[in-house]
Amino acid sequence: MADDEPIPETKLTSTKRQWAAGGKFLTGRVARPETDRLPPGQHLVKDWPVLDLGQQPHIALETWRLDLTGLIETPLSLDWKAFQSLPQSDTLSDIHCVTTWSRYDNRWQGVLTRDLIDRVMPKPEAEYVVLTSYDGYTTNLPLIDFAAENAVLATRWEGAPISRAHGGPMRLVVPHLYLWKSAKWLTRIDFRAADMAGFWERNGYHMRGDPWLEERYSGD
Repeated sequence: MADDEPIPETKLTSTKRQWAAGGKFLTGRVARPETDRLPPGQHLVKDWPVLDLGQQPHIALETWRLDLTGLIETPLSLDWKAFQSLPQSDTLSDIHCVTTWSRYDNRWQGVLTRDLIDRVMPKPEAEYVVLTSYDGYTTNLPLIDFAAENAVLATRWEGAPISRAHGGPMRLVVPHLYLWKSAKWLTRIDFRAADMAGFWERNGYHMRGDPWLEERYSGD
């Protein structure tokens, strides 16, 4: 194709143009001075503490699936081989837990949420996602947070497969929100028009969870 030839119009390019015109998905990575890198009320750790609901499901790669449902043009049900065939990316980010610890410079490998969004094409009325894990855990996110620049469906951490204790074989990582929003053992992503509280949100946690605003609990 010559440089001066117009790019053929497709549903994907048309929708992305609408997103750009409306400023959609312009969120996530924010330039902060080093002195503001640690959110208020947090302390640094070198290890990675394990927190869960008391069970760590064992998920065989042969039976693993990720379903994408709801207000999208192309529903998907991916097995492990199909998920691994998607574009793979490396990211570097800090993580912040609502229990007040933070860990700097975590290296992840996996599928960027934006690349997955390109495949399923959310409908204009889709504003939220609800995430469901193999252990029954759920959490909710505004779609603009799920689509943040460095949000990733991670399969590797620091060069090795993510352990079962930390959500392997695949977990979500949304670095600019508290870590309870980054669901472990993810198996379903449902695109919705209205927000819906997940497990911790129904039990007193904030609906969004911005660490720099200390959005820990529902009254914050």
